[in-house]
Amino acid sequence: MVEGAPLAISLGDPAGVGPELIAAAWAARDSQELLPFVVTGGPDVLREAAARRGLNVPVRQVFHPNEAADCFAFALPVLDGADGEYTPGEPSRAGAELALASLHEATGLAQAGEVSGIVTAPVSKARLAEVGFEHPGQTEFVAYACGYAPGDAVMMLAGPNLRAVPITVHIALSEVPHQLTSALIERKARITAMALARDFGIERPRIAIAGLNPHAGEEGRMGDEEARIIAPAIELLRAEGLDVSGPFPPDAMFTARARATYDVALCMYHDQALIPLKALDFDQGVNVTLGLPIIRTSPDHGTAFGIAGTGQADPGAMIAAICMAGDCAMRRAGLFDD
Repeated sequence: MVEGAPLAISLGDPAGVGPELIAAAWAARDSQELLPFVVTGGPDVLREAAARRGLNVPVRQVFHPNEAADCFAFALPVLDGADGEYTPGEPSRAGAELALASLHEATGLAQAGEVSGIVTAPVSKARLAEVGFEHPGQTEFVAYACGYAPGDAVMMLAGPNLRAVPITVHIALSEVPHQLTSALIERKARITAMALARDFGIERPRIAIAGLNPHAGEEGRMGDEEARIIAPAIELLRAEGLDVSGPFPPDAMFTARARATYDVALCMYHDQALIPLKALDFDQGVNVTLGLPIIRTSPDHGTAFGIAGTGQADPGAMIAAICMAGDCAMRRAGLFDD
């Protein structure tokens, strides 16, 4: 990573809220103290999205990320390259191709060390599939691009009030008991602990692990996964010196009092992690990928085609994703004073 390199932001689906939120984040750059960033493509899309939102956002096309710092104070830097039409609320194949090209470019720049990290704006997985995207989501794509197996990249949702990691992610709920293993819990807990220390400055993170069943199984009356799978993983992780506790009844571990006792919650399936995060921190929630050689964050919301171009979308999660990526990059560079 080049010292002082900017962040890269991928455009996301141009028919969604991504472009207008990127423009809104740049407009708030001073008040939010954002590090310089460059957008990978879509200069015309960004101009029109900003204008539709009523924002004065001059767009400056640049040819290399290192030009971003020179103009960031007075213009939104956008790398010369792919572009398209701004059609809010009307996704198209051309828009999906632009989103994918932008994602490829941002990831490649991070791998080459030309940017300090990437922030990925929301995409439509269904639309991307139509243009050859074969991954469950952007998390898996970035992991694959880095040469990592999907299981070695951990998705963490983070906001001001909660950090949560789903152990199983994009699978049917009926498949969770079959996919859940002690080894999977152990691997994701280790990756999470290492990443929280390296990228978030938490030297010895406290990890709370949720049960799978109501009341954490209630001593086997409502399922045996806690005793058979989860508790052995916790015992092994403790033996390795990690600060791990649980399994806790999922319906009680997200209260304010409970959250004060841990730094991250490891949850057994997707909604067990995302429902409390979105209930507590929807407008500031960030999806961050742990365990990779590059930094990647994303606002924890979707394309919101239904409100794209209306000015209703809140830029809080995009700004939070940019701030988090910048903080992580500074810690990796040894520039962040915790």
